[in-house]
Amino acid sequence: MKIAMIGTGYVGLVSGACFSDFGHDVVCVDKDAGKIEALNAGRMPIYEPGLDSLVAKNVAAGRLSFTTDLAPAVAEADAVFIAVGTPSRRGDGHADLSYVFGAAEELAATLDHDCVIVTKSTVPVGTGDEVERILREGAPGRSHSVASNPEFLREGAAIGDFKRPDRIVIGAEDAHGESVLREVYRPLFLNEAPILVTRRRTAEMIKYAANAFLATKITFINEIADLCEAVGAEVQDVARGIGLDNRIGAKFLHAGPGYGGSCFPKDTLALLKTAQDNEVPLRLVEATVQANDLRKRAMGRKIVAAMGGHARGKTVALLGLTFKPNTDDMRDSPSLAIVQTLLDAGARVTAYDPEGMEIAAPMMPEVEMKASAYAAAEGADAVAIITEWDAFRALDLARLGGSMADKLLVDLRNIYRRDEVLRHGFRHIAIGTRAE
Repeated sequence: MKIAMIGTGYVGLVSGACFSDFGHDVVCVDKDAGKIEALNAGRMPIYEPGLDSLVAKNVAAGRLSFTTDLAPAVAEADAVFIAVGTPSRRGDGHADLSYVFGAAEELAATLDHDCVIVTKSTVPVGTGDEVERILREGAPGRSHSVASNPEFLREGAAIGDFKRPDRIVIGAEDAHGESVLREVYRPLFLNEAPILVTRRRTAEMIKYAANAFLATKITFINEIADLCEAVGAEVQDVARGIGLDNRIGAKFLHAGPGYGGSCFPKDTLALLKTAQDNEVPLRLVEATVQANDLRKRAMGRKIVAAMGGHARGKTVALLGLTFKPNTDDMRDSPSLAIVQTLLDAGARVTAYDPEGMEIAAPMMPEVEMKASAYAAAEGADAVAIITEWDAFRALDLARLGGSMADKLLVDLRNIYRRDEVLRHGFRHIAIGTRAE
């Protein structure tokens, strides 16, 4: 099949590359000429494991290409996916749909044949209806099908998620839209990937509901971690104990400094705005958003408290800055709030992240970026693990502590066993366990 992908951000680029790897002919379109130039030169605009080789392979095979010119990209397309950004709108927190609607307007003026238009971007309920209206009014006489096909990709594991999905959700209002999307995903039939076909509005709601539930699960275990610290219980054992219940499951029950990234923060907020517009209170989601925002700065205060409550003139080394490992994404990362809290307390902050420092540096200009975890820890009064990169799971603790001014390890991801840390002479502060 011939597919056009509008937008070469995270979702558009990963989806386009994977569709081409299925054997489809894919053209990715973006207005950012610099980004298209980089992609044509083999340079990826994001860090995602395996993406560069996947793109190179399919470009070489002639199945994947990149352009700034919409008209030829969609000229023979069987399906056009809209995968542009939907950031939180400044001022009210609603999803900014201007890029989605702008793409629909351009398609209405450009497409010279009936086509299936698919919203791949995360959009509030009813967005597909507006896209359909724009197409109908902008291209009278055409019979475009508008469908919803939300993505469920985890940054750092996106290619595997796309090729081995838990489910494929198709929101269609007509048989043609459904049949085309079934054909697009036919290569996954051998994997027996479940396909759920719903109405378009239902598909749009599924994406937001899924992210809100996962965000709630993260926030729940973080609050249980605080209670564990207060009563002397171990949150990791609590998480195992409840995660073994099949009704609950173990995923997203890892206590930490709070969720961040491109999805959970903006999607929970957008869901709340939709609920408020429809006068339907979502108090559980509202509490989740508030608790997560408060937790990030609380983690900064936790580091200060571990230093005796006084950070002025002291050095804190942060290991990891991105919101999760295997990505360079800094959007709403807990490290942003933690850094600000430490700076407000008068601390000097050094940091190392395997992939995120180039993006992080202009966002936190007062932080000294270092070339390694050991360089960051040199002369530090405390080392705090913010992101659970594999590179931090087997650090030489003797070497790490050997150059520190004070051997304090604050493990905000619980990746080290207490006995191992204490054996190397560190004081150890973890999440959800009483300090010793």
